[in-house]
Amino acid sequence: MRVFGIDPGSARTGYGCLDTDGGRHRLVTCGALTAPTGAALPARLEFIHHHLLDLIRSSRADCVAIENLFHARNVRSALVLGHARGVAVLAAVQAGLPVIEYTPAEIKVAVVGYGRAEKPQIQHMVKLLLGLDTAPSPHDAADALAVAICHAHTGSAPAPARRGPRAPRSWRDVKLPVAARRH
Repeated sequence: MRVFGIDPGSARTGYGCLDTDGGRHRLVTCGALTAPTGAALPARLEFIHHHLLDLIRSSRADCVAIENLFHARNVRSALVLGHARGVAVLAAVQAGLPVIEYTPAEIKVAVVGYGRAEKPQIQHMVKLLLGLDTAPSPHDAADALAVAICHAHTGSAPAPARRGPRAPRSWRDVKLPVAARRH
């Protein structure tokens, strides 16, 4: 499965795409879109939308995972971030892909194992999980890859095709031969 992750921001939006089978991941692309300095909010939003739509379409992803806004200390910055998330979601929908949202804490737990992990910890774990020589930079790209990895780790990604019967998940699933059963 190919997952396109987005870390929305009004000044810089991180993106990252990876191939995954649920256990192993391979980097396809990552980076950050930096809106023109000094541009008004509508122009920045148009820039983000236009470039994300192109990136999503060219990635040939199966789905888009995006960081969800859960709270902010500053109402004004939360509203601006909400606009950036909105144009990112719109780009994914226009590309015809399902959108899955994760809170920052869910992403951190799935990638680092700790819901209050700091940016350097996230970058380091993304580097390790993807087998990269260096951590993705800027941190927005690493955050977007973390969103994609979170989606892969949550079990939301389809399981690989099975061959033969399903492996037992607990001792209750084990079928004993008739001769071995006690009556």
